[in-house]
Amino acid sequence: MPTQRLSMRRIRDVLRLRHQQGLTERVIARTLGVSNGVVHGYLRRARLAGLSWPLPEGLDDEALELLLFPTPSSTQTDQRPVPDWAHVEKELRRRGVTRVLLWEEYRAAHPDGFGYTWFCTTYEAWKGRVRPTMRQTHRGGEKVFVDFAGDTIDIFDPLTGEAHAMKLFVAAMGASNYTYAEACPSETLPDWISVHANLFAFLGGVPKFVTCDNLKAAVTNPDRYDPGLNRTYAEMAAHYGTAILAARPRRPKDKAKVEVAVQIAQRWILARLRNHRFFALAELNRAIRSLVVELNARQMRGFGSSRAELFAEIDRPRLGALPDAPYVFARWKRCRVAPDYHVEVDGHWYSVPYRLIKDLVDVRLAGATVEIFHKGQRVASHARAPNRRGHTTIADHMPSAHRRHGQWTPRGLIAAGERIGPSVAAFFEAVITERPHPEQGFRTCLGILSLARSYGDTRVEAACRRGILIKARSVASIRSILKNGLDRAVLDETPDHEPLRHGNIRGQGYFH
Repeated sequence: MPTQRLSMRRIRDVLRLRHQQGLTERVIARTLGVSNGVVHGYLRRARLAGLSWPLPEGLDDEALELLLFPTPSSTQTDQRPVPDWAHVEKELRRRGVTRVLLWEEYRAAHPDGFGYTWFCTTYEAWKGRVRPTMRQTHRGGEKVFVDFAGDTIDIFDPLTGEAHAMKLFVAAMGASNYTYAEACPSETLPDWISVHANLFAFLGGVPKFVTCDNLKAAVTNPDRYDPGLNRTYAEMAAHYGTAILAARPRRPKDKAKVEVAVQIAQRWILARLRNHRFFALAELNRAIRSLVVELNARQMRGFGSSRAELFAEIDRPRLGALPDAPYVFARWKRCRVAPDYHVEVDGHWYSVPYRLIKDLVDVRLAGATVEIFHKGQRVASHARAPNRRGHTTIADHMPSAHRRHGQWTPRGLIAAGERIGPSVAAFFEAVITERPHPEQGFRTCLGILSLARSYGDTRVEAACRRGILIKARSVASIRSILKNGLDRAVLDETPDHEPLRHGNIRGQGYFH
């Protein structure tokens, strides 16, 4: 590894001690705490540059450096072509392109070009000049940065011994570096919301902003300029009175605070717990909480105080108040209302007002409740059904005709037939009984009731009596009887003489 170059101030000391004080190279090296070879090298460079002591008036450090360390433009390498670093930067953003590949292509085009080490070093220097890092200023209570650590920690099933990897959620306050960590089973939306609620409870307040990464549970559309937030995440933020700021995609410096906190958590927490065996998530989080308290109480070098002290002084007084109750997890889903004015949620169908057929609605699932919103207004609310492939329908959501139809039962239809006449009731009972499912006969019965409005109860009663005799079972048959006047033959039937009465004649009463 090459020796690090001395500062221009110390190189001036080497020249002064040699030419003004007349000290030997060995004494100069011992005085400045460097090796003899270093002193000899700088004096040799000064001789080649024609420098002695005192240095020429007005020679600043930059000019002195150019004299002692001339740029490649004055050497033989001047003729070697320099890569187009802007093109290299653009190509490296493409999938699968590496620096080695670009350097090999560069050397294939220029066999006498620079080596790979020079290629990488010069590219890094160019990138540092064109893409400088902006130092961020964090105000007290303003921002908390959140992310998941890359490493995991296992908990073991006490019965089977199977290991389950737990994710480590890490958060850091911007101004004080106050750190929070918690293990959770996954990076899914329910766990993501749960750790945020626990974070705010740990802080005892709510920061103005939450800066997060572009994980799927938080950001639905990772756009650089207009990111789309998960609706549940946005609702949680509104509940706590904070705002979500999504970091730009592939820009970890936007959340540098939590990147450093993740590294510290992996070393301070995960590394210390690597030889422990945990059999429950609560047990693991108790151990993590203890180490987090120790981490926040530890003095930070360069600050002269701990994270906990800085948090109490800078962040805590400026945090927003916690709401009266923690956020209850709710999942949102967008649905289109089906022609039967129901929406499907987890395999079950819930009704909405029929006027919304074919409209888009938002469904909110929270605990045991299903709420349906249209253009921000709640239009329906149902108790969440435990079964799948079923329907939950509110009568007020149905059209009036459907509502009347939905109120019919086999017993109710037969009773309606009896109000017209016994033959109508008998006809209804025969129709309902002979169908594989009673509901399949409802339309026939309703059709007969509608005929009564056109032909009157007496004629329909007579038509049904004739229909029973000829074993008719359809509305069309009864309508045909009425249309052709065949019901009148039943009405006109009057006996011309008294029936014979004899012990061997059973009579019509026998069949009743």
